[in-house]
Amino acid sequence: MAEKPASVDAYLAAQPAAERAVLHRIRETIQHAVPDTGEKISYAIPAATLDGRVFIYFAGWKAHVSVYPVPEGDAAFTAAIEPYNTGKGTLKFPLGEPIPYDLIAQVAVRLAERARRG
Repeated sequence: MAEKPASVDAYLAAQPAAERAVLHRIRETIQHAVPDTGEKISYAIPAATLDGRVFIYFAGWKAHVSVYPVPEGDAAFTAAIEPYNTGKGTLKFPLGEPIPYDLIAQVAVRLAERARRG
C-alpha cells in the first residue's frame, strides 16, 4: 500500500480477497471480544482503540496476517501463542492455515485489560 489509507474500511478494501476476508474476521473478532472499541489507522495499519487510545493493531501481508503487540499471560496462554510469536512483538498467522480467531480474541481481551489499567 503506497499511501496511508483514510480508514480501516479503505485499508481492507485495498487488500487481496483472501487477506481481506481474514482481516475482516479479525476486525469482527476484536469488536466482539472487546465491545465498545473504536478504530483508526495508525502506522498505516488498522488499530482498535479504547477511549481513543490504541490497544491492538492488525495487518495483512503477502503470506500472513499479523496482530500486534504480544500480551503477557500465564503458561497456558504463552504456550498457545508460541507457534505464532515471532519474538518481535508480533503474532504472525500464516495464510492458508486455519486462523485461531478464538486465540486472537484472547489476545484482544488481554491487551484491552492492560490498556484499561493504564
